[in-house]
Amino acid sequence: MTYKNKELCKIRTITTFISLDNNKESWNDKIKSATAFCLKLTEEFKAENYTVQSIRIVTNPFGEYLNTDNLDNARADLSYLNALLTTSNDSGMRIRFAIGEAKSKEEIELLPELIMEFGDLCNVCVNVSIDEFGVLDNQLIQHSVKAVQRISSITPRGEGNFNFTVNFNCDPLIPYFPASYHRKELGNRFVIGLETPDLLVNVLTNYNQSVGKQNHNEQFKGYYKVMSSALQHHITNINNIIQNSNCDKSYVFSGFDSSAAPSKDCASMVELYELMGVEYFGASGTVEASSLLTKVFKSIKDVDLVGFSGLMLALTEDTGLAKGSINSHFDIRSLLTYSSVCGIGLDTVPIPGNTSSEKISALMRDTGTMAYRLNKPLTVRLFPVPGLNAGDLTSFESDDLCNCAVLAVP
Repeated sequence: MTYKNKELCKIRTITTFISLDNNKESWNDKIKSATAFCLKLTEEFKAENYTVQSIRIVTNPFGEYLNTDNLDNARADLSYLNALLTTSNDSGMRIRFAIGEAKSKEEIELLPELIMEFGDLCNVCVNVSIDEFGVLDNQLIQHSVKAVQRISSITPRGEGNFNFTVNFNCDPLIPYFPASYHRKELGNRFVIGLETPDLLVNVLTNYNQSVGKQNHNEQFKGYYKVMSSALQHHITNINNIIQNSNCDKSYVFSGFDSSAAPSKDCASMVELYELMGVEYFGASGTVEASSLLTKVFKSIKDVDLVGFSGLMLALTEDTGLAKGSINSHFDIRSLLTYSSVCGIGLDTVPIPGNTSSEKISALMRDTGTMAYRLNKPLTVRLFPVPGLNAGDLTSFESDDLCNCAVLAVP
């Protein structure tokens, strides 16, 4: 039972959700409390041989506590928060910060310069709603597109868009950035996000070796059972650690995001498709396999599931997907199609730097329409890469990003 190996299931993030107000004197205690909580829980996980990769803090909408009268004031407040985060963490752990959601044109216009300066301490999202006819707020989308294009032009290689996303039908308490946001009426919360591609590849490899070739239906039933059981095993273990924890009880545990959350440092989600008999990600059978994987992530029992809790296909964070883009195994429309049976939308997708705002807006509207029509959370996080055209290769330098081919926007 190698799937019980705790090295195969990493805790991508302990994410706390707190509320700040315009009383800056209170920020220090709240930041220190959230950081201390995350570090204490990290030690308890470590004692049980689970690795925690990052700790994260998410706030209510930043317009409720930052001085947004102008860019200089907002920059000064974020500098102060940055100093608090630095002094509250002497552990060496990676700490990431999300300033909640931007809710107005004026707030969105502040984002490019703030992201350029503060980067990973300025993760932020915009939540786009629909009207009584089911039509998306296109004005808010257009403001967001301007921010995406501005971020692309003022950050190296356009990488600043890693910290900005547009959400459709997304609830609070997502543990993953930058889609995370909080609402103060929810109080102090925390959520656990996992990194499990290594685990899922392990169990499918062992299953195929042990049972050999079966008929298609039996094969897929077996895949579902072994992946669901392995994921349930670790989530139950981690939940038990939390329930027996001596950490600050003022932070209410809100559950798990059961998504696999791939990264460039673990197995690729593409390996799962190949182990399930799909020739390559993007070939015939990709939709069926995507649907099965989503069913696995939704199958977890006895805990609350929050956030996406589905299949994440983050192009520039997954080495196999990045390679597939270079081999022309899929296009941007394919990724949107797969979102109909999984999640997360169009995530970390490089597009030509000169893509028009009209095309980007339409792409966001397509994604948002699907999110509300199918009642699922989807996001759009695009990287217009300055100077590059469709088919060109990126040259990202961020430790979080893989290099891949730029996808055309039809």
